[in-house]
Amino acid sequence: MNWTLVGAVLLSTAGLLVLGALALRLWLDARALAREVDGAVTALQRASGSD
Repeated sequence: MNWTLVGAVLLSTAGLLVLGALALRLWLDARALAREVDGAVTALQRASGSD
């Protein structure tokens, strides 16, 4: 088997794994941010007295 082809496949696989890990991290950060924003909105609504 051609080692250049094997190297290209391994590099592309590693790149896809890194992109997947970054996408997972982005999703987790966005979910945490949404929870924080929801908590802030709830606190503001309670503070203004408009339940």
